[in-house]
Amino acid sequence: MLKKILIALAVIVIGIQFIPVNRTNPPVTQEIDAPSNILSILKTSCYNCHSNKTSWPWYSYVAPVSFLVSTDVENARKRVNFSEWDKYDEKKKAKKIDAMIEDIEAGDMPLPMYTIVHPEAKLDPEKIKMLKDWATSNKEKEKPLRYEKEDEKD
Repeated sequence: MLKKILIALAVIVIGIQFIPVNRTNPPVTQEIDAPSNILSILKTSCYNCHSNKTSWPWYSYVAPVSFLVSTDVENARKRVNFSEWDKYDEKKKAKKIDAMIEDIEAGDMPLPMYTIVHPEAKLDPEKIKMLKDWATSNKEKEKPLRYEKEDEKD
């Protein structure tokens, strides 16, 4: 009986390898405009899921892990895609950066499961502060423009 179960399990594991999985990298339309130090952090800790420059490791070709990796990347790109930054208006860009900082500060990003396999993606307090300072400085740059627009309406 155990032998039959193992054979059936082997057939299933081999069979699921033939289920197609989307591992594409669409073209980059516009990268996020950020200073080189910030861009370096984003590329190390975020880009693998949140861009069209995903590096598909060997385990992303082995089911059932391939299903998880592909789904995670697809969902991450829907949430924010640093390779399609031109598709967001200024308000949406600001909201995405705010959400990114919230997720990072909460320890939700990068995903803990991801950092197990990619320890270089972990964000230490210094990098978190750099990202937060950058996000805050972007907000401060936008405020005068908002006030000017409001003044023009009067």
